Amino acid sequence: MRVFVAGGTGAIGRRLVPQLVAAGHAVVATTRTPTKLQELRALGAQGVVLDGLDAVAVGEAVARAEPDVIVHQLTSLAGMNDLKHFDRGFARTNELRTAGTDALLAGAAAAGVGRFVAQSFAGWPSTPGGSGLTTEDEPLDPHPLPAMAQTHAAIRHVEEAVLAAPLDGIALRYGGFYGPGASDVMVELVRGRKFPLVGSGAGVWSFIHLDDAASATVAAVERGAPGVYNVVDDDPAPVAEWLPYLAAAVGAPPPRHVPTWLGRIAAGEVGVAMMTRIRGASNAKAKRELGWQPSYPSWRAGFRAGLAERRAA
Repeated sequence: MRVFVAGGTGAIGRRLVPQLVAAGHAVVATTRTPTKLQELRALGAQGVVLDGLDAVAVGEAVARAEPDVIVHQLTSLAGMNDLKHFDRGFARTNELRTAGTDALLAGAAAAGVGRFVAQSFAGWPSTPGGSGLTTEDEPLDPHPLPAMAQTHAAIRHVEEAVLAAPLDGIALRYGGFYGPGASDVMVELVRGRKFPLVGSGAGVWSFIHLDDAASATVAAVERGAPGVYNVVDDDPAPVAEWLPYLAAAVGAPPPRHVPTWLGRIAAGEVGVAMMTRIRGASNAKAKRELGWQPSYPSWRAGFRAGLAERRAA
């Protein structure tokens, strides 16, 4: 098939494009930066310089590409580590998930595209607390924290717009990305003992290696009924378990342990919620309906293989 990848030089795009090419697909991929066109060509794609918020340019690019499938991976995550000002760090990404999604869907409709795969997120957008893992059948949190309300609304918009469009729409709720280019900031914070364990550390995180996120996306391009799919590994774990393990894997000292009240001062309610209340996600649907299996079933092996080589010299 002909696949149009919006966001071909992001953390996922760099893994996704060569996997699509290896699977026999013809890929047109976008970047905002002209100097990255050579990178896209090296990955096997035809590169296009595009601002995802320029609706006219998006429509023209999709029309020229004549794709069978559009994959929406447009994000801009600089500043995302400022949990106290969560929506501020995600401001451009939120635009790409709202206006950018609408532009791509309009281009898809005009070009007669049959399938649309979009990036969403598993974990904190779901209702916190409760027991067990979140599934795709559960609604997103109806009462998100004020500091992340805009980002939550943007994620909701992506999913609702893609599923309502008159094509085969799929939203992939990825877990927390790790791997070079995705977890570098977190690893450096851990090394500097600037990523403490807050309170109980009972918040459960679901991770996914970048390569596995890309392989699930290829599966969604090729098959699967329209709907939402959690793309996470098999081993959701509380912060109190994975954070010390990550520190050891990258040769860092054990993380500091701070009380909840101090964590609230440093990282706000968002940081406390992520450390103490969020739930992990189940990948059963993606494995069953997309025929997908993560190559790193657990972050334990993934951290050792994908991050340990990045130990400080």
